[in-house]
Amino acid sequence: MTDAPKKILIVEDHPIFRWGLSELINQEPDMVVCGEATSAAGAWKAIERLAPDLIIADITLENSDGIDLTKDVSRRHKNMPVLILSMHDQFLYAERALHAGARGYIMKQEAMEKVVTAIRQVLAGKIYLNDKVKDQILFNLADRPAGNGRSSIERLTDRELEVFRMIGKGFSTREIASKLHLSIKTIGTYRERIKEKLNLKHANELVRHAVHWEKTGEVPAAESPV
Repeated sequence: MTDAPKKILIVEDHPIFRWGLSELINQEPDMVVCGEATSAAGAWKAIERLAPDLIIADITLENSDGIDLTKDVSRRHKNMPVLILSMHDQFLYAERALHAGARGYIMKQEAMEKVVTAIRQVLAGKIYLNDKVKDQILFNLADRPAGNGRSSIERLTDRELEVFRMIGKGFSTREIASKLHLSIKTIGTYRERIKEKLNLKHANELVRHAVHWEKTGEVPAAESPV
């Protein structure tokens, strides 16, 4: 008697990518997509209803954040692994994802066959990262006591980075507060912390840096060292 296919829940807000990923997974005899969601709220409904063996989640979701979802899953369902599959900079987000409880991080740009490899590795109880990311994380760990080699962006907390990303997408303070279910005053505090860590003096400068980073993945060259 063969084992039942492993149930995979996809949490992704891009319909075309979600469809392609589902097609890829469903071609494998030992795994099946049991459900899909576009937000953390939708993911929780699916988790409780379907009890998946593994969750594949993007970082950017509808009105929510994949890192926060990962933290919540890790806290409430310790034996339910999460694999982050995202277009966001792996050198900035992979370590954050692991700290949140994810069991792997893979870029959408990587060859699709690697996605299946990553799924199998995580289902086997292992952690999946490509070699470049492993080397970078080890370098960060070795370098961290001296506090060198880390960019100002890397010094932002998960929540600060999320707010910074949303500023770059053009959301106002009020809109960010609404989406994150936080007060406008709290978002204002995050903005001030981000400005301090990035050595920015004015709100317009913060917006310019955030928009540039969101579009290019790089901080403008004019940034002063911290």
